[in-house]
This record gives sequence, structure tokens and C-alpha cells, in this order.
Amino acid sequence: MTFKDQFRFVRQNMKKNKMRLFMTILATAIGCTFLIVLASVGFGLHKTIIQDRMEDQLVTEIDIHGKTDEDANYQSITDADIKHFESIDKVNTVTRRQFVQQTPMFTIEDYNTHAETFVAHFPSEIKSGFKLSEGRLPEKDNEILVGHHFRENLAKESAREKDLYDEDGILKEEYAYKGDILGKTIDMQVQKVENGKEITEVFPVKIVGIAEAPSREWMKDYTVFISPTVMKKIEDFTGNIGGSPEPLDDEQPSNNVTEKTYDYVKVYADNVQSITEINEQLQEEQYFTYSIVSEMKQINMLFAIMKIGLIFIGTIALLIASIGIYNTMTMAVTERAPDIGIMKAIGANPKTIKNIFLLESSYIGLLGALIGTVVAYGISYIVNFALPLVLENVFNEQMPEGIMLSYIPLSLTAISIAICLIVTIFSGWRPAERATRIDVLKAMRREV
Repeated sequence: MTFKDQFRFVRQNMKKNKMRLFMTILATAIGCTFLIVLASVGFGLHKTIIQDRMEDQLVTEIDIHGKTDEDANYQSITDADIKHFESIDKVNTVTRRQFVQQTPMFTIEDYNTHAETFVAHFPSEIKSGFKLSEGRLPEKDNEILVGHHFRENLAKESAREKDLYDEDGILKEEYAYKGDILGKTIDMQVQKVENGKEITEVFPVKIVGIAEAPSREWMKDYTVFISPTVMKKIEDFTGNIGGSPEPLDDEQPSNNVTEKTYDYVKVYADNVQSITEINEQLQEEQYFTYSIVSEMKQINMLFAIMKIGLIFIGTIALLIASIGIYNTMTMAVTERAPDIGIMKAIGANPKTIKNIFLLESSYIGLLGALIGTVVAYGISYIVNFALPLVLENVFNEQMPEGIMLSYIPLSLTAISIAICLIVTIFSGWRPAERATRIDVLKAMRREV
């Protein structure tokens, strides 16, 4: 009996009790739908977090926070370290920044703001992807760049005692600076403490460029880039490396230290494949590093466990549906006893009889899996489309940007269909075994 004949036999017999067949397939489809939709939550949240991390931070980026020497003492990154990083194979560029160890005040007309300030190496910054939205790079010592949202934080000095910001933390329009800052000269004020008194020094600087906005809308960039010359003037004024306003402890480096150190260093690899190799090399050399690749491994492990758990829970629904398949196949064996008897009487192989019933249970499982998959994709689309509307209109809450509650990759579809087929085949296994043991004479007399 060929496979085609077996399949035709199965189709003919399945048509004899359409209602029972329909309910069995429906139960299987519901179980498969539940499995896919439940697991899709884990896949959706995983995809959302991965995308979020990819947008906030470059995958080829390694942060270096310092190193340890032979005596396990912390050491800052120096020019010698920078040269070493640049010499490593597959390193694209190395950015380095020095922070001003205080937050200077910047004043223009009657408006001012405090801003984080540092010195940057612009050739490496540009190579790493740093861009300007307006203006140009500094060419003179007194020229500076400012962050994209720097102007938005300039507030009236006369209104400092008032409530300047709204509930979202945005400067109220009536207090905000509305003019163009590009090309304007602005006063940078730094302080030092001497004999218990605060002394202020003013450095006029000119804004020649404005940085491009961060990749995410909610991120704000108020930073200021100054030249090494201005940084040196600040250090000379304060008498401290980095321009700290407070007198340094004996254990801290003084202004007599000539070797330049960096507070913020990033190494950029040529490609994603090289990042792990470079990171491992730096860690072996006792550098303190952080890479998103390391974080991604932990995130992937966490969500892998979560996905397995959700798939396991969803499989329980299929196991419940398998009870219906087992009952359907048992009834099929009973009802088709005469047919089985005839097949055995004309010399049909017991294996062929067994295969016929396994084929029928597999067919039921496949139909249920296909229907369940189509329904699951529909539910997934509806959830992703409708949930933001429900949150906004019913609960007056805004859905976090970019979040995907349900996502069904092809791998989840394949896993779910495979589980469904396995469960249904095993559900029909025992009835198929029973069919092979039917006595021919009893079957012909309908005594099974």
C-alpha cells in the first residue's frame, strides 16, 4: 500500500465524522495558538530590549575606565595607553575625553546654565561617528562646540529663584533663551576655593558648532567641548589637574603631574565580529572594560530561559489538546475495526496499519498547527496595534516608544509546529498500536 493510498484512505475515513474531527482540530489549533502567542511575548520583549540597546550604544564600542598595575593599584588612561589601543589589530579608532572636574556656568546676555564640560580629540570623534547639526569644528583656542540641546537650558538669571521647569523637566518658554547661539561669544565661569573663599574666573569663548541630536528623542545633550588651551587655563587658575575647585589631597595628583590622563575613553572595533576578541585582550592586560556585547550575552541568556519557560507552559495546552486526539483516534480504531480486519485478512502488514493511524493523527496535528499559527499571527498583530490605543484611551498612559509586546519569528513558528506534530503523533501512537493487535475474526464480526 503506497503512501498516496494510505493518505487517501485516511482522508476518506476522516470525512465520516466531521464534527468530531472539527472539534479535535479546533482543540489542537487553540493549543498551538496559545503556545505561539505566549512565547511571542518573550520574543517581543527580547527584540525590544535588543533594539533599544543597539540604538543607545554602538555594538562595536568598548568603554575603558582605567587599569591596574602590578601592585593592583588603579591607574588612569594615558597617551601611552591610547597609542597601545590604536596599535591593536582591528581597532578602527580610539576617542578620549578629559572632564573639567567642576560644572562651569555659561552666561550669554541675561541667560545662563551649568553644563558638563570636557576636552575631546575631534579627529577620533569624527571617525567614530560624531556629527554636527550646525556650524563647524573649532579652529581657534577660544572656540567651542555645544550639545544639541544646550540653548534649551539657558534660563534667565533674574528668574533663578522661580520654578523654571514644567512637570516634564523642560524649561518653561517664558524663561528660555530664544536667540541663535551659533557664532555668539559666551562667558564660561569657573571657581576655585582658596582660604575657604570661592573665587570666580571668567573665560570668554565662542560657539562655532552645535552637535547632532542624540539617537533617542528622550535623550538630551547639554555638554560643552572646549580646547586643550582653555583647559590648561582652567588648571592654571585652580592649581589642580582637571580644574577641580577644591584643594587636592596628598594622595591625589597635583598640577605638577605632567602626564596627561583621560577620564572617558572608548575603543571602536572595525566590525562586530572583532569586538569580543579586542575586549578579551584588553581584559587580559588588566584594563577595566565594558562592552555591550558582554551585556547582550547576559540579556540573551535571561530571555532564553524566559522563552523556554513560556514554550514549556504553552506545550501544556497542547498536551491537554492531545487528550482529544487520543480519544478521536481510539474511536477511529473502534469504528474501523471491519476495515482493519479486511486489510489484515488480505495480508496487510501490521506496520502499514499502524502507519495509517499515525498518519491520521499527524494530519490532524498539522491542520491544527497551521490554523493555530495563522490565528497566532493575527492575535500578535492585534495586540501590538491595539494595546497602545487601550493604554492611551482607557488608562491615559503612553506606551513606551519602540516597545513590541508580541513578536513571532520563523524559529518560534517552526518550534511550535514541531512540538504540535510530536504531541499529536504520540497521542495517536497507542491507538495505532492497538489497531495492529486487532483479531481478524472479531473485527469482521464487529466485536472490537
